[in-house]
Amino acid sequence: MRTRAEANRQLWAILGFAVAVVALSLVLRNRYYELVLTQVLLWAVLSLAWNLLSGYSGYFSFGHAVFWGLGSYTVALGMIHLDLTPWITIPFCAIVGALAGALIGYPTFRLRGHYFALAMLAYPLAILYVFQWLGYQEVALPMKRESPILYMQFEDQRVYIALALGLLVAALLISLWVENSRFGMALLAIKQNEPAAEAAGIDTWRWKMLALMLSGALAAVAGGLYGVVLLVVTPETVFGMLVSAQALILALFGGVGSLWGPVIGAMVLVPLAEGLNAELGDVLPGIQGVVYGVAIIAIILLAPEGVYWRVLDRLSRRAPSASEPPRAGAAVVTSPAPRPAINVARPLALAGTGGDLLVLRDITLSFGGLRALDGVDLVVPAGGLYGIIGPNGAGKTTLFNVINGFLAPDRGAISFAGQSITGLRPSQVCRRGIGRTFQVVRAFPRMTVLENVIVGAYVGAADDATARRMALTALDRVGLGGRADTLAGGLTTRELRLMELARALAPQPRLVLLDETLAGLGHEDLDGILGVIRQVRADGITILIIEHTMHAMVQLVDHFTVLDHGRLIAAGRPDDIVRDPSVIEAYLGKKWVDRMALTAQ
Repeated sequence: MRTRAEANRQLWAILGFAVAVVALSLVLRNRYYELVLTQVLLWAVLSLAWNLLSGYSGYFSFGHAVFWGLGSYTVALGMIHLDLTPWITIPFCAIVGALAGALIGYPTFRLRGHYFALAMLAYPLAILYVFQWLGYQEVALPMKRESPILYMQFEDQRVYIALALGLLVAALLISLWVENSRFGMALLAIKQNEPAAEAAGIDTWRWKMLALMLSGALAAVAGGLYGVVLLVVTPETVFGMLVSAQALILALFGGVGSLWGPVIGAMVLVPLAEGLNAELGDVLPGIQGVVYGVAIIAIILLAPEGVYWRVLDRLSRRAPSASEPPRAGAAVVTSPAPRPAINVARPLALAGTGGDLLVLRDITLSFGGLRALDGVDLVVPAGGLYGIIGPNGAGKTTLFNVINGFLAPDRGAISFAGQSITGLRPSQVCRRGIGRTFQVVRAFPRMTVLENVIVGAYVGAADDATARRMALTALDRVGLGGRADTLAGGLTTRELRLMELARALAPQPRLVLLDETLAGLGHEDLDGILGVIRQVRADGITILIIEHTMHAMVQLVDHFTVLDHGRLIAAGRPDDIVRDPSVIEAYLGKKWVDRMALTAQ
């Protein structure tokens, strides 16, 4: 998320870009060049629309031609059959694109990765054949010489440049708003680690659907104006493979996930492709496809993340960063200055301890023929620190995933604070007051530490300012206040564990599930994290922890539950559990139990 000063700089950059385009349009005196400039601006809008979904959320689309084509045909058919002016139908294209996005997203977001990308490819190809079957192989917009302005039929090509520029500026402002809002933060979190985003309370399906609908609306409006500019609409030119490919190639070339990447790609590649096609199209048909193919090969070899990010990285290396880690020998401040007191809601657990906070009854889950959990019963009273132990493969993390909503049990019921949470999604479970860390840290590496924790704070905050304050409080709580502006990808294992704990604590949960928080840490790091966990418990938050570091667990928890092969085999105080023969057998084997029995005799 950009700071206010950075956002203002981007606004000035958008204004400067618009002025430059206006100046260029005044200089051009060739109608063909004016047409090319119009197309550059419209392709930039389509690429920005693609970037809103694929660049920010990571869900690559090979099917954005479906929105572009629907926009073109909406304008063309509205003009032919209903005599509607494009001044009405082009804005209406936004509704058409948004509805198409909703209809497409509902089934397609069940898929991920390349499956999603390939499924999106099917939509424009299918609709292409539908329009051909309906007889709309070539639709020419009727000329309205009696009222050309009403039907956007201008003699001066520069009017189309102005309309396309206005649309591009609107697309840039929308993209800038997305980048600087909860919307953009949610999409970036989904892109970098969707399970972590869902566990942090982000309704990932909702945000992805909104992104696709907004993306479809922008692409359809651009397609509608494109049809007016060219005056002829055919299924191949608006629904064809090259349309979808061009939208993503422009963004890939310029820089995916950036505000200016699609614009850079359009400004460089579209004039190059159109110019070569004009000069060599009769000799080398399909030269445009060659240009885009060469551009992709070049960007993969020279700048895999795109021109924008490569230039930005070069500039950042030359300019000293204020957030660089201190050099060797420099004094390191480990205790950040205290922040002003923040008036945020205290966790509900503090309203009183006692009573059963989390109750699991007969939880059973199978993966094919493997019984991962077998009739597990678990009761966690409010206000304590409880441990789940067991050998590898015992079902501990699977149990957490069932509680957290990543897995639905085959049988059984889960209640939290007296309300059933069985079958709820992870984001819904988080909203009920359950935080979560993971066995393998799930961070958002290209976000700062503060942004990582803000993502977790959103679920408990009414606005962005409150989320930021809650995140800063959580970072100070775990001792990472001084690292707030550091990229998460540069943290140590200990700092990543603390950051993930801060993200779970930021929305003030009643229960925190800690999945092997001490894993991968050296002995020198254990005491600090154990101290943080004890303090969290002292603040009244109930903790349920999985851990293999037994000597730390015995000192830490009040009560143990032991799993083996998905079954609960023992429960009790730490001193009793470490002497329980069934627990010793589960960890060390029956021979060790027999040897201990002989020694005792």
